[in-house]
Amino acid sequence: MKETPPATSAAAKSTAKKAAKSAKAAKTVKSAKTAEKAVAKAPAAKKTAAAAKKAAAKKAVARKAPAKKAAPAKKAPARKPESRVAMVRRARRINRELAELYPYAHPELDFTNPFELLVATVLSAQTTDLRVNQTTPRLFAVCPTPEDMAAMEPERLEELIRPTGFFRAKTKSLLGLSAALRDRFGGEVPGRLEDLVTLPGVGRKTANVVLGNAFGVPGITVDTHFGRLARRFGWTTAEDAEKVEADVAEIFPKSEWTMLSHRVVFHGRRVCHSRKPACGACAIAPLCPAYGEGETDPEKAKKLLKYELGGQPGQRLKPPADYPGQPAPPMAAP
Repeated sequence: MKETPPATSAAAKSTAKKAAKSAKAAKTVKSAKTAEKAVAKAPAAKKTAAAAKKAAAKKAVARKAPAKKAAPAKKAPARKPESRVAMVRRARRINRELAELYPYAHPELDFTNPFELLVATVLSAQTTDLRVNQTTPRLFAVCPTPEDMAAMEPERLEELIRPTGFFRAKTKSLLGLSAALRDRFGGEVPGRLEDLVTLPGVGRKTANVVLGNAFGVPGITVDTHFGRLARRFGWTTAEDAEKVEADVAEIFPKSEWTMLSHRVVFHGRRVCHSRKPACGACAIAPLCPAYGEGETDPEKAKKLLKYELGGQPGQRLKPPADYPGQPAPPMAAP
C-alpha cells in the first residue's frame, strides 16, 4: 500500500477541528437563544404572579373588612337658650294645646270609690292600667272593703292579683294598707297626703292620684310618662320624681295640677313614646324643644299612634261617657 502524504493528513485534521468548532458555536448560539427566550418570559411570569398575588390580597381584605355602618340617625337640634319667663309661657301654652287635644283626659283606672282607686293604683306598679282594670272586678267582688281585704288569706289574695305581676309584694302592701285603714282610719281612705303616705305601698305618686281623682285635691302625678315629657318639654332636668313635681308645680297654677297630669300622661302614652316618639303626628311639635327625637315623617308617625288616636281600644273597661275610643275588653278566660 501507498502511504498517505503528510500534507493531506494535516489538512484533514484541520478540517475536522473547524467542523467541531462550528458545531460548538452553533450549540452555543442555540443555548444563547434559548436563554434569551427564558429571560424574555421571566418578567411576564413575574408580572402574572404579582397580579395574582395582588388580586388574592384584595379578596382577603374584602372578606376581612367590616360591613359599612349605617348612617347615624339625625339628632334633634340643640335647644336654644330660653329665659325663665319664655319657658313658663311656652309650658302653659303646651297645657292649653293638650287640653284641646284631650278634652276627655281622665284617670285610666276603673274605680267607684277611694278604696278601689287606692288599691288599683298600688296594683298598677310595673304593669299596665289595662291589666289592672281587667283584674280588679274579680278582686272587688270578693273583698269590696278594707275590712274584707285585711281578713283575706295571703295565698287567696295572691291568686286574685297574680295577673298584675309582683303579686307577692303587692299582696303584702294591700294587706298592710287594708289593716291600717281598718285600725287607724275607721275603714275609710284618708283625704290628706300626710296620712296616705304612711300606708304600706303608698308613695307620693299614689297619694296624689287618690287625692286628685277621689277627693278633688290638686296634685301632680309624676309617673314615667310625666317625667319623660316634662324633661323633653324643658320644664325640668331632674330625674328624681319629687324634684320633677316641685319644678313643675312652680310653673303651673295649683288648680291645673290634676288635669295637667292626665293630659301629659295621655300624650306620653299615645304620641310621645319613650323609644320612638311620633313627632310628625304631634299637635304640639312647634312648641317642643325635643322635636326630631322621633319619627318626623307625618305618614310614618301616624302609624305609631296608640289607643284611641290609633284606632285601638283604650285601657278602661268602663271609660267616661265622653271618651271617644272603644272600651277595653275584659280579661280572656284562662
